[in-house]
Amino acid sequence: MPPFDNLIGVLASRSFSTIWFWLALIGLWSAAGRNVLGVPVEVLARARAALRRDTAEAPEAIALMDWLSLTLPRWRLGPREGAVFLGVTSFGLTSLAVLGFGFGLELAQALTLMGVPFWLLFWLRVRLAQHLAPILAEAQQGVMPLPDALAATVRHMVRHRILHLALSVASVLVTLFWGMMWMLIRPFGF
Repeated sequence: MPPFDNLIGVLASRSFSTIWFWLALIGLWSAAGRNVLGVPVEVLARARAALRRDTAEAPEAIALMDWLSLTLPRWRLGPREGAVFLGVTSFGLTSLAVLGFGFGLELAQALTLMGVPFWLLFWLRVRLAQHLAPILAEAQQGVMPLPDALAATVRHMVRHRILHLALSVASVLVTLFWGMMWMLIRPFGF
């Protein structure tokens, strides 16, 4: 039984009271916010500014559409891949939640509080890719004029950034509140 005891000892290690957990949490959210579907935020900001100036044919606008044509194919999930990914990740997150909140393991709680919002963010990105793919296809075929395609693309991406920001703030606040409560209730970790 010693290996099982070691596994429980690793899972029960301190998370909320270490600076490394909080640095990892903030660092992950900061890294996730630097792009939208692989498109750097600066490219989106320049395209948005070009749209405000009413110059949708500007190089900044075309750069955004080029970035999307390169990154959107990575976000296509078929029904089979989506179902498998959903099943595997749901099982993993549920297992962590049961270990953390059912059995009181601090590391599992921390990983659950960190993993669930990123799981939601992944599905938000998949949904955004599904909205943007037809717009990009119509713009490439010439069915939709470039200014209209750019306006719709920027609108969807800005809305996604707002949702991403709200999710990140809520995630950090919930994790902060739970970690604070955990440390107040268990000041010595047990």
